Amino acid sequence: MFDRARQRAIGAGYAAGWGLVKGLPAGMSRRAFRAAADAATVRNGKGVQQLRRNLRRVVGPAMSELRMDALVGDALRSYARYWLETFTLESIDKQVVIDSFEKHVTGAEHVDAALAAGNGVVLALPHSGNWDASGVWLVHHTGPFTTVAERLEPASVYDRFVAYRESLGFEIIPLTGGERPPTDVLVERLRQNRVVCLLADRDLSRNGVEVDFFGEPARMPPGPALLSAMTGAPLLAVHSYFPDDGGWTHDISAPIELPDGRLRDKVTVGTQRLADHFARSVASRPADWHMLQRLWVADLTPRPEPASSPALAD
Repeated sequence: MFDRARQRAIGAGYAAGWGLVKGLPAGMSRRAFRAAADAATVRNGKGVQQLRRNLRRVVGPAMSELRMDALVGDALRSYARYWLETFTLESIDKQVVIDSFEKHVTGAEHVDAALAAGNGVVLALPHSGNWDASGVWLVHHTGPFTTVAERLEPASVYDRFVAYRESLGFEIIPLTGGERPPTDVLVERLRQNRVVCLLADRDLSRNGVEVDFFGEPARMPPGPALLSAMTGAPLLAVHSYFPDDGGWTHDISAPIELPDGRLRDKVTVGTQRLADHFARSVASRPADWHMLQRLWVADLTPRPEPASSPALAD
């Protein structure tokens, strides 16, 4: 009973957020979300403490605690901006978003070249900046693309996020519970010479590929490298962030090379090379990396030894 009541309250809260924030003057909503971020910094809850641990790994031990305080505060303000835009992006003039990307974006030619080759393209992103705004630019640049969404509880929240992203032109495939396994759908889209986008810096399965990330073991999902290895679609790393002029942008890498040989080796090496791209990107704009969750192996609870994955078999 308590669980159902809590889920209804969460669903009602998100619905109210979407309805209320869109009706507020822009300046008022920005001030309110900034104040909420500053209050969260002061409260220093578990998520904020984890954010600080994550960012400390990014910037290293030399940064003073005073500067770390400022970085954590900036990161929470960036995260609050992402949530404000989640509630309002549907109603923002899309041309304003597109113009900001066109002013700043680098690497669009790598997407164009991949699609011209005819094998589709896999874009992999960390949780940085506003990846939904990046999707608005991508829909404008290449047409609709396909991505995967984690099922959220309550179902009404998941449905609302799916409807929101579909309204922006994204095709959403559920991570679990769909009519077909997500890998099958994504492979099909790539063979249709379409674009697949995946957030790829946090493993949700607990069976991800172990990589070196800022000098420590972390786990990242094998999906982007696996799809590239299975289909021949180029794998590109994308870094979304908020430029200094207050707009939106992202940088797109050249194709990440996968080694010859076994599928397992292609996925393992490809995921490490993707992690290396993410490390350089996150280090360049650490305040825009929205990682309040545990990512490194040292922070995770031990997991049982996994069975061999058929997808990564020789």
